[in-house]
Amino acid sequence: MQFLQLLISGVSQGCIYGLIALGFVLIYKATETVSFAQGELMMLGAFCGLAAMTMLGFPYWVAVASAIAAMALFGVLLERIVIRPILGQPAFSIVMLTIGIGYVARGLITMIPAIGTETHTLPVPYKDMVWNLGGDAAGQGGLVLNVEQMAVIAATAVLCALLFTVFRYSKVGIAMQAASQNQLAAYYMGIPVKRLNGLVWGLAAAVAAVAGLLLAPITFVHANMGFIGLKAFPAAVVGGFGSLPGAIVGGLVIGVVESLSGFYLPQGFKDTAAYIVVLVMLMVKPNGLFGEKLRKKV
Repeated sequence: MQFLQLLISGVSQGCIYGLIALGFVLIYKATETVSFAQGELMMLGAFCGLAAMTMLGFPYWVAVASAIAAMALFGVLLERIVIRPILGQPAFSIVMLTIGIGYVARGLITMIPAIGTETHTLPVPYKDMVWNLGGDAAGQGGLVLNVEQMAVIAATAVLCALLFTVFRYSKVGIAMQAASQNQLAAYYMGIPVKRLNGLVWGLAAAVAAVAGLLLAPITFVHANMGFIGLKAFPAAVVGGFGSLPGAIVGGLVIGVVESLSGFYLPQGFKDTAAYIVVLVMLMVKPNGLFGEKLRKKV
């Protein structure tokens, strides 16, 4: 039972990593740039949900929908105002810009008097609820499932199904796939590539907001919660940086390895497990689990 508990906990944490990694992959496929601000977008999404519930008095589900919509709009505006003017410059410039966006986001959050550097609790309907499967009348000896973790797994599954449907059957999703493969050819075919890039940033921000709202009941809401993005980046590498399913699978791998190593291995291995997995993956399969092998003609 202990192993199963650790496995479920790792899958739950891996779903968070996978959702953030989805943002990395979406932006990379659309613009061939890496956004290191995904963790901070997740943090902003959590704070948006917190503000909607505690300051505006919205019910939980209304607050969640409002936070996701607000972050989607923020992502579109961020791409239009900050990112688009610098596209075409060296990749290093864009990477540094996204790192700077993360620092600015954390700084602005800590400057708000009602928030500051304090830790906040997101009041969710299922807070501290557990399911006991197979235990006795006193709740002993069974499998104890944390509802917060199960909510993360269920929400991730639903979101993945929605994204699959969008990319497979909608015109916008098909256009996004075409633009991600060859922007110039997509432009010549009449696809509004610039507008799609904005939509991709909005989608990445919305997915990050979902991750933040799911993570908030487990680890609380604070200005530095975005640093979890440093664990999501290895998830994107392990899954294959150009693969959306790979982002989720990579997140699950990192989450499970981290959970098991934290219990079975000496102290300290949990914090380094993700990067050890990345090093092994780069040696064994540099393109990741689902990465495409790109050949260049010379």
